[in-house]
Amino acid sequence: MAAGNDDPFHHVRDFPHFDLPRDVHLNLPSIGGFEITKYMVLQVVAFGLAYLIFRGLAKRVANGEPVRGRWWNFWEMLAIFIRDEVVRPTIGTGHHDHAHSESDHFAGDEAEPIRSVVAMPHAQTGAHPADKYLPFVWSCFFYVLFCNLLGAFPWLGSATAEINVTGALALTAFGAVVFYGSRELGPAGFWKNLVPGMDLPGGLKMVLVPMIWLIEFLGLLIKHGVLAVRLFANIMAGHTVIAVILGFIAMTAHSGFFYLVMPASVLGQVAIGMLELFVAFLQAYIFAFLTTLFIGAAVHPH
Repeated sequence: MAAGNDDPFHHVRDFPHFDLPRDVHLNLPSIGGFEITKYMVLQVVAFGLAYLIFRGLAKRVANGEPVRGRWWNFWEMLAIFIRDEVVRPTIGTGHHDHAHSESDHFAGDEAEPIRSVVAMPHAQTGAHPADKYLPFVWSCFFYVLFCNLLGAFPWLGSATAEINVTGALALTAFGAVVFYGSRELGPAGFWKNLVPGMDLPGGLKMVLVPMIWLIEFLGLLIKHGVLAVRLFANIMAGHTVIAVILGFIAMTAHSGFFYLVMPASVLGQVAIGMLELFVAFLQAYIFAFLTTLFIGAAVHPH
């Protein structure tokens, strides 16, 4: 962690305090020598928001009645979007029982938005086979979304602008991919599945298969590393651009350009802020979509 406001990335770094107006630092406690930081607190806040919102939503769908109210409909809409536009079409039916057609799986979606996953067993609802991966993908999407959105509030920040946070998220996604793939194909089957079946002569196969397996294994690690870097870079870049634009005001405070730069910087900050709001949703979607894509590749045999 860097100290001092002369650091151009000061506002996107993690600190053991919150910076408040008039140079006030709200120091965070150290518990048993373990230092509590700002991003740790904001991650707990993101978790708390997700828990409170979706606990309330689950209660409203548990009785089988449609959800009412714009607030609850908004979150239900996002959950349904991730289910119907990301998880189900990306993962598909796997090699489960195909006795039911695709239309059977999706029948009644309008009348039964998320009750099949939240409130009722799959056997009672005929839920899509991919729905068993929904809790993890939903958790990824909404947790990343709330972490991103907290950066829009003054004096807070986005925990996803810290590479250690996004790295931990990517590591969790990697663990889920290995777990779901091993559960579906078996531990040996999952790692064997990294190499597609190839009809090759014996000697050539002995050379190529280990080489391709190593390449695919490294690719699996790299893909999850990129998952961390992509989220971190996009969120950090947005906050950095806002700080740079606002910094123009301080740079021209004692010059004749102040009255020209100040309104332009404020308008630029507002425009970038609106773009950041869009990026907060977009990056949460991309993280959830790529995680779903990796899970889908893991649970389907080549």
